[in-house]
Amino acid sequence: MLRLLNIEFQKLRFNKSAKVLTITYFVLITAIALIASYEFNFGGVKVRLADQGIFNFPYIWHFTSYIAAWLKIFLAIVIVSIMANEYTNRTLKQNLIDGLSKKEFLTSKFLTVIVFSLISTIFLFTVTLILGLIFSDYNEFSIIITDLEYILAYFVKLVGFFSFCMFLGILIKRSAFALGFLIFWQIIEGIVWGMASLVKWKFDSEIVYKIIPFLPLDSMANLINEPWSRLNFIQAAANQLGEGFQRDLAVHWYEIIIVLVWTAIFVRLSYYLLKKRDL
Repeated sequence: MLRLLNIEFQKLRFNKSAKVLTITYFVLITAIALIASYEFNFGGVKVRLADQGIFNFPYIWHFTSYIAAWLKIFLAIVIVSIMANEYTNRTLKQNLIDGLSKKEFLTSKFLTVIVFSLISTIFLFTVTLILGLIFSDYNEFSIIITDLEYILAYFVKLVGFFSFCMFLGILIKRSAFALGFLIFWQIIEGIVWGMASLVKWKFDSEIVYKIIPFLPLDSMANLINEPWSRLNFIQAAANQLGEGFQRDLAVHWYEIIIVLVWTAIFVRLSYYLLKKRDL
């Protein structure tokens, strides 16, 4: 395992674009602290996010994991590019000539996905904990460890998403086209969602809606729902309008299972492509 990881990180050492994107990703996660000073108008009232409890435990776990998940595209580009570079630079063929099996090659890529996801999760956990200890009004241990499942969901989400990117890199072989297909797939899922809305409106049926949570990107998105409706001023405004929020924002075990199943599918499909192709 260490030998396979060493091979991958030797390749990454000389990939300048991967270094820049990775550093940018971690810098942006750290920059979440700058949101504390952001002020905006909400219904004519100036609101500063730091005063709305976004850095309070346990809410901060939900907030930072949701924001950081949007930044995963930076690491996704790295995953796609290192896979596509194997074809462009012919290092895949050379690795196989040097005695690396196709199974070991794919294992090295998936281990890279795991390591990237794990390092990102540990980094997010550390940044969130520090911000919470500095700014939170509640520092009791029992409150601090509440909602930690959002960090687990963040890790599972990254593994699933990066596995999808790895599969696209193997399928399409060109990073630009692979990322283009990723966007195209998001559009397809959006069309499915639109069709589900149309069916619900025209036939008063939610049967198509039941399919959506099983789509790959949507299932990953469902792991961490938006945290905004938990903010104090949003809740207060909703109560004044007589519209209370009753959304289920929790992390559910079956949502994690769905993403893990997709992860296994993407890895299996990646191996199938490598095994069947004449490289």
